[in-house]
Amino acid sequence: MAHADAHVLIVTCASRPGLVAAWSGCLFQAGANIVEIDQHADLAEDRFFMRIAFTAAAPPDRAGLAAVAARFDAHWRLYPPRGRQRVVIMVSKFDHCLADLLYRWRIGELAMDPIAIVSNHPREATQAVDTGDIPFHHLPVTRETKPAQEARLRALIEETGAELVVLARYMQVLSDDMSGWLAGRCINIHHSFLPGFKGARPYHQAHARGVKLIGATAHYVTGDLDEGPIIEQDVERISHADTPDDLIRKGRDVERRVLSRAVNYHLQHRVILDGHRTVVFPD
Repeated sequence: MAHADAHVLIVTCASRPGLVAAWSGCLFQAGANIVEIDQHADLAEDRFFMRIAFTAAAPPDRAGLAAVAARFDAHWRLYPPRGRQRVVIMVSKFDHCLADLLYRWRIGELAMDPIAIVSNHPREATQAVDTGDIPFHHLPVTRETKPAQEARLRALIEETGAELVVLARYMQVLSDDMSGWLAGRCINIHHSFLPGFKGARPYHQAHARGVKLIGATAHYVTGDLDEGPIIEQDVERISHADTPDDLIRKGRDVERRVLSRAVNYHLQHRVILDGHRTVVFPD
């Protein structure tokens, strides 16, 4: 269960006895009430990951938390009670993921403020989606104009103070420089169950191989195409009778589900990056 009024503490360090007791004891001494705690010990890699959500009358003493971190040589981050993150959504011609994100935002399911919609196609391409008063930015791109287009995109993100960028079926590959600049704060939905069928036209690749399951993968963007740390995945059953167009139609549902879950996990600080992997504590 999500607790909108809770602070969130994220901890990563080497796995050793006493970690949960030390951190929870520190919060107890600070007068905090723990409402949710998740931890994972990767014994093979000697790594420990923990997420604690807690309420407190006043912000906890950071010096006390820093002392516990020093004791265990831990990396930690404290997030205030959940605010609404400023989000830029990028889209091309397929608008089902955009529509789903905006619907979930409007009903209060996603703690975000969509501050801009960016597309490499004119507004008419997604006119079936009610974007309300959200500013729409048409930033067309070709191979020759890509550096200039990404410079405009970067300026937009900086000017709006965006904390997260969501590629909601944005069918352009970001440059290595742009991917690096957005590391850890850009989520993409790829319409296949990675690592299978990377790159372009994955549904056609899947059809050619006669697979019986198709899937979708939400991952953080990196400079390596479709290789970023995976946040969420799901599948949909298909049959030999399905055409590539059938796969595209059936895939829309799983794509929007997977992307919305991944965005929600990120907004709630439930995703911890661990190199090329992630540790995710679902709600």
